[in-house]
Amino acid sequence: MDKNKNKKKSLELYVHIPFCERKCLYCDFLSFRADRDVQAEYMDQLRCEIAASGPWYAEHQVETVFIGGGTPSVLEPEQITLLMQAIRRSFAVAEDAEITIEANPGTLLSKKLPVYRAAGINRLSLGVQSACDEELKLLGRIHIYEDFLKAFQNARMAGFTNINVDLMSGIPGQTMSSWRNTLRKIIMLKPEHISAYSLIVEDGTPFGDHYGYDGPRKRTRGDLAGAPAGRSTEPEDWLDEWPDILDGWPPLVDEETDRQMYHLTKSLLEEAGYERYEISNHAKRGYHCRHNIGYWTGVDYLGFGIGASSCVDGCRFSNEPDIQVYQELDLSLDGLDRLHGDIHVLSRREQMEEFMFLGLRMSKGVSNAAFVEAFGLHMDMVYKDVIGKLVEKGLLVQKGKDIALTEWGMDVSNRVFSEFLLDR
Repeated sequence: MDKNKNKKKSLELYVHIPFCERKCLYCDFLSFRADRDVQAEYMDQLRCEIAASGPWYAEHQVETVFIGGGTPSVLEPEQITLLMQAIRRSFAVAEDAEITIEANPGTLLSKKLPVYRAAGINRLSLGVQSACDEELKLLGRIHIYEDFLKAFQNARMAGFTNINVDLMSGIPGQTMSSWRNTLRKIIMLKPEHISAYSLIVEDGTPFGDHYGYDGPRKRTRGDLAGAPAGRSTEPEDWLDEWPDILDGWPPLVDEETDRQMYHLTKSLLEEAGYERYEISNHAKRGYHCRHNIGYWTGVDYLGFGIGASSCVDGCRFSNEPDIQVYQELDLSLDGLDRLHGDIHVLSRREQMEEFMFLGLRMSKGVSNAAFVEAFGLHMDMVYKDVIGKLVEKGLLVQKGKDIALTEWGMDVSNRVFSEFLLDR
């Protein structure tokens, strides 16, 4: 008898909450401020989308749920309870599913945490970014470090035993000393997981305008004409302050310092018992983020809410990004076609490329056995020359037939990934 005959396929769920108190100066995510009525209407439609989607995934079991944004913790906690109830009614959620919610310390009132726990959320991701209040102010964060400490303590008191802390290096004006201080303060708190990312300056953000062009330019009200529907056309707080803020912005961290910060992160966290299991993610034993590992290893994922992306059975699609259009959709079974728009079927070549890009992000690298299982070919039948060249240059290391990035390869990972693009 085939033991796998009745086994359900694994599925991950991502739920996008686009609301935040104030948009950070570096953020290019689909997020904006909205009043309570808009938030409530959106959450109603979100639950309709979940209910309409459920019947299509009766053969799947949900292994992880990630509630992200935006800032999910700006919502009234009862909205999170209703959201989780809708998910459990519509999908088969594994008993041991990892269920994460992102939170900003500036919006995480202590009364919300027990509600999250009662709703079945068992992992909390706190975005602190820095332990230096001046750096937080420069980023446009709404909290100070003291707010984070209170939120962390309250989370422990509420029973959260799996907490991630998001940190950011390469903040303009940041020094090796201030980054070391941030790392040491967070290590002392002993969170189970630490995500440490380097700042990326994105176009269309205040940082992009200031650092990404020939010089700073003053943003005007007209610049907001293309903002997502549902977002106020009045300028954000930072727009009113824009000229004054720009006058005091320090220069970006140089490339060499940024690289040194990356290596300092690995060194200090490793000494404290955190394993770097992916380029930017570190965890205590047994606390690797299952949701993210699913992304990197090709587990099917389904996104809910405006702009959310999905990839199921080799088909990629994204939700309508305009909140007004989203709100007006009749999300019956047929209405999902309008929500998802064009569906891109990944070619075999594209699937191989993504298998390599994503798998190499992980410290353990890419398994030849997994490649064979996915494509019926040994890795060297497709990438022998590329692997040989990168090993010779010291960017990859071979472990039998498996491959992984070296330390130098981690430093220049995007360059390495581009080598795995197959001829068009």
